[in-house]
Amino acid sequence: MAEPQLASDAADVPGKGSVREVRASALTLESLKADPEIAELIGAADSYLEVIGYTDHGLGHVERVAHRAKSILDELGMDARQGQLAAVAGLLHDIGNVVHRENHAQYSALLVFDLMKSRGMSTTELAVLMGAVANHNEVDGDPISNVSAALNIADKSDVARSRVRNPQLIKFDIHDRVNYAAKSSELTVNAKDHVIALHLEIDTKISQVMEYFEIFTSRMRMCRRSANFLNCDFQLVINEVQVM
Repeated sequence: MAEPQLASDAADVPGKGSVREVRASALTLESLKADPEIAELIGAADSYLEVIGYTDHGLGHVERVAHRAKSILDELGMDARQGQLAAVAGLLHDIGNVVHRENHAQYSALLVFDLMKSRGMSTTELAVLMGAVANHNEVDGDPISNVSAALNIADKSDVARSRVRNPQLIKFDIHDRVNYAAKSSELTVNAKDHVIALHLEIDTKISQVMEYFEIFTSRMRMCRRSANFLNCDFQLVINEVQVM
């Protein structure tokens, strides 16, 4: 059965595009951040993770990921819509945590399908977005598109003191300790030399560099695979020393 048309489609003004086209063109990072339903899902997913003791995965995290993902593709000269899709993927990539932490990437992709289809996104863009979101976990994901690769790098490079919910507990949890030790985190893209680099400044009085590798090696490997997908090398620089 054919998909029913929006009632307003019949009254489209020539030359101005259909209602569905207008709605789809409005699906950007900024428009979706202002969407109450999406904001509520991001908040609910983060609240679940807070209960089980995970670092912040709320609006602060997903906004940083969104902006980094878009910046990667923009700096590499990809078309503007790919960058915008990467930003949307960054915003939505963790909402599946509202269902469960395990397999959250795949749950996120299924939620993305319903949310974006109801807001008029084309099937072509939906496929790219769902594939990127479903493949952002380093355990079972792979870079499968430019959007996917940018999302992976942006997500895995988000090491930040602000993600630690309770600094008084950092001596007990290595993930909190490493994040809290990160005084600064900067992702750079050198399109000319085809290099994507993560520059970290780590306070070694709080966490030793080896602790970073103990928990983040698999994530850095995913960053390298994703950078390679974008025809780039990946570098990790900690305290001004290139370690990868």
